[in-house]
Amino acid sequence: MEAVVTNQYGSPDVLRIEEIDPPQVGPDEILVRVVASSVNAYDWHMLRGKPYIARLTDGFRRPKNPRVGLDVAGVVEAVGANIDDLRPGDRVFGSRSGAFAELVSGKNSAPMPAGVSFAEAAALCTAGTTALLAVRDQGGVTQGQRVLILGAGGGVGTLAVQIAKAAGATVTAVTRTANVELVRSLGADYAIDYTKVDVTATRERYDVIVDVAGTTGLTRLGRLLVEDGRLVMVAPDPGQWIGPVVRIVQAKLLSWRGTRTFRPFLSQTSREALVDLKNLVEKGDLRSVIECTYPLDDVADAIRHVEGGGVAGKIAVTVTADG
Repeated sequence: MEAVVTNQYGSPDVLRIEEIDPPQVGPDEILVRVVASSVNAYDWHMLRGKPYIARLTDGFRRPKNPRVGLDVAGVVEAVGANIDDLRPGDRVFGSRSGAFAELVSGKNSAPMPAGVSFAEAAALCTAGTTALLAVRDQGGVTQGQRVLILGAGGGVGTLAVQIAKAAGATVTAVTRTANVELVRSLGADYAIDYTKVDVTATRERYDVIVDVAGTTGLTRLGRLLVEDGRLVMVAPDPGQWIGPVVRIVQAKLLSWRGTRTFRPFLSQTSREALVDLKNLVEKGDLRSVIECTYPLDDVADAIRHVEGGGVAGKIAVTVTADG
């Protein structure tokens, strides 16, 4: 089968497509023919090996895992002996290491939402899980709360806006000029163009802030919270060496010093979260935003596009034919 691989850190230019052996299927796993995937910031961070602290676990000189990609939407080809709720031919979506490939095996898959394309389902996996956990679990957003979302026009942000609205919150979305109308169309009550307005200079206060952008100081953001408010930190610090560590330490210190809570977290995809996303889509509360789609042969360009920033929603990748 064809798969995107690399044996070194670097730019997307180090990626290549190779013929490799199909994956084995364990008793608790399924084999999926990948129809579509999507690109996440994680992909280019791991490709670059940055922040460098990540190399302590992912490989110091070269990646331990040569495969690339996370998001999967496709058709079940085979199921393990212990799988009784899926069968060959079912359409599923989920998260797999090495998703930029014709076949993947593993766990954490759920039936695709009805009425969506494979690309739209793939765009939900990592970004949707992150947005769901940030808004619902870490932020605890409930009816009537005021929620501020920074970086609202990207993959996680566009989904976070919708999830917060579905929870009954009043949502203020901060994004670039080109995405202001997009976030409004997704349900944001207020849309702020950060090139024209410094949200930290306003007098508004929020019950929950979801920081997907990661470009504003925590102390400044903390001033926007009500006394018992929560700041959920989705994006790491952009530093190349220890990256999120400094920001996490600062968050802990700020939480200890007052009544406001600063919550850094790393999202983990689970079948339960995927099912919850499926239900939101089928209720009409959630939809994927896809700026454009690349074929698997051009996955390096797709990753380069995301790394350059400014993407409205997600970039999808088509892998094999639908059917």
